[in-house]
Amino acid sequence: MKTSIQPEGDQPLTWLESRVKPLAPAPEGLQPPENVFGFIWFFAKQIIWPLIICSVLGLLEVIADLMIPISLGVLVALLADQSIAVGSRADALSEQAPQLIFLLFMVGVVTPAVFISRVYFRDLAILPGFSYLIRWQAHNQLIKQDLSFFSNDFAGRLSTRVMQLGYSLRDVVLEASGTLLYNVIYIVGAVIVLAYYSLWLTLPVLIWSAIFALLLWRYLPEIQRRSRQHSGMRSELSGRVVDSYTNIQTLKLFADANQDQAYVAESIDQTNFGWVRVMRTNSWLVACLAIAGTAMLVSASLIGLWLWTSGSDQGAALATAVPLTLIIMNNSGHLFWVMSGIVENVGTISESAESVSATPQLVDQKNAPELNVSKGLIEFHNISFNYGQASAVLDNLNLTIEPGERVGLVGPSGAGKSTMVNLLLRFFDPQSGQILIDGQNIKMISQNSLRGAIAMVTQDTSLLHRSIRDNIRFSRPWATDREVIEAAEKARALEFLPDLEDHKGRKGLDAHVGERGVKLSGGQRQRIALARLILKNAPILVLDEATSALDSEVEAEIQQELVDLMAGKTVIAIAHRLSTIAQLDRLVVLEQGKIKERGTHAQLLKSGGTYARLWQLQSGGFLNI
Repeated sequence: MKTSIQPEGDQPLTWLESRVKPLAPAPEGLQPPENVFGFIWFFAKQIIWPLIICSVLGLLEVIADLMIPISLGVLVALLADQSIAVGSRADALSEQAPQLIFLLFMVGVVTPAVFISRVYFRDLAILPGFSYLIRWQAHNQLIKQDLSFFSNDFAGRLSTRVMQLGYSLRDVVLEASGTLLYNVIYIVGAVIVLAYYSLWLTLPVLIWSAIFALLLWRYLPEIQRRSRQHSGMRSELSGRVVDSYTNIQTLKLFADANQDQAYVAESIDQTNFGWVRVMRTNSWLVACLAIAGTAMLVSASLIGLWLWTSGSDQGAALATAVPLTLIIMNNSGHLFWVMSGIVENVGTISESAESVSATPQLVDQKNAPELNVSKGLIEFHNISFNYGQASAVLDNLNLTIEPGERVGLVGPSGAGKSTMVNLLLRFFDPQSGQILIDGQNIKMISQNSLRGAIAMVTQDTSLLHRSIRDNIRFSRPWATDREVIEAAEKARALEFLPDLEDHKGRKGLDAHVGERGVKLSGGQRQRIALARLILKNAPILVLDEATSALDSEVEAEIQQELVDLMAGKTVIAIAHRLSTIAQLDRLVVLEQGKIKERGTHAQLLKSGGTYARLWQLQSGGFLNI
């Protein structure tokens, strides 16, 4: 399994294609700001030089394109000059040769060369890498969030925000520095060229520009607001669809097909209407711009004719003004779409930024040291925690687990057993109190080193949609194939692996397990998780219903492997099936966030309290006790 990541990736890219590195990390110690324009600039400044080069090429393209109507005006003026006799036309043409050759060079050589250069640079150096750089850094920012962040939202909605952010932010930056900049410079250049012939010719363009700006000022905020709403609807739709796919088995077992269809259809209907509302405004603006553009063209043509009939011009002004205003009119619709698209994408970016720019609640202290586990002593001191609710899940709890001690947590659902484990792993921070490992406060050490020192198997075993080899090796990426196989054998996973084959024909350890491991049975998933725990070989073990999905025969076989694995390690085990933890060194009984009883299995049975009552309700299992 690959663990080192190169900013440019491993694929064979050319020098031009590698100017923007898709896997480049975010600037150290920084995260995107919540302000939408600051958010855009956070990513844009990382590729500032490619953007400057692309913008300069765009400026050269504008200058070259302006040569076309200028050249046409020069030629028309030359051809319409009645003072030139037929026999003298060659001489007149020769006199204009340097100017005409320059214009021909600009139109025939510079224009296509600059256009091709800009397209190549934009489409190869910026377009591919920039969108994936945004997604990569946005994904890394989301991964830093704590568990509560993900539990409060659809996974599909979060993934959609990351994916659409790449396109939206890239398009905003490129369109603003490309098409938008091109059109603005072209209009300014057109005004300058027309003013050279007559200030009267500039009036239609200036009036059109004022109308265009007024329409944008009036309606673009409305488009942005509606686009943001539509982006939220689109993310919600994606979340609902992915939620249906992820829970397809539950859907087929319990849900009426029409009920789920109605659930998704409602979101599709809302999302479609959200887009209709955006397009209503767009269509109205396009119609207004079409009328204004036509009026500009007609006005410029009439003014040009007036100048010609008045004798102040020989046709050059008219020949220059008509194509200039025609190009502006034809580009006005595209320019509006570009600006409308920018505003729509800004709305999408704003909606995505809510997640990506959110500050993680659980962060490491600056220069947090690594956890050093020398013994494995775990101490819970005056721990209170409530998940943000009114009632406490843990209430002033104190518990010390000695180095190498194997402790079982017992109690009814909601007593706080899994919460203690979540706090130990620092998935949450307690409202008060502290947790120490070998005297080190876990809030003061790096989270990676903390979780690296703890190996855990959860009741709800979830595997990654990768090969079984990758799932086992996930706990120790540098492990050899031999070590992976040994761990699988100890977890009794080799009993089913040889016969395992996925839909692409991959077998055994190479077979992929499906999303969350759906292609495997509960017992098979749990054995893969146990193999992962065995391979990690961490000094602290947490077993949360680690064998609940196994049948009694397989559980009995694995118990001895677990006993060997526990040797010399500090162990916290949670099990509702008391027979699986009865042989541990000490049992702690929790009720309503407090420790009710503690002692060995025999001591608790003798005391006749809660544990004894729970034991009597169960069969005693397969252990010889």
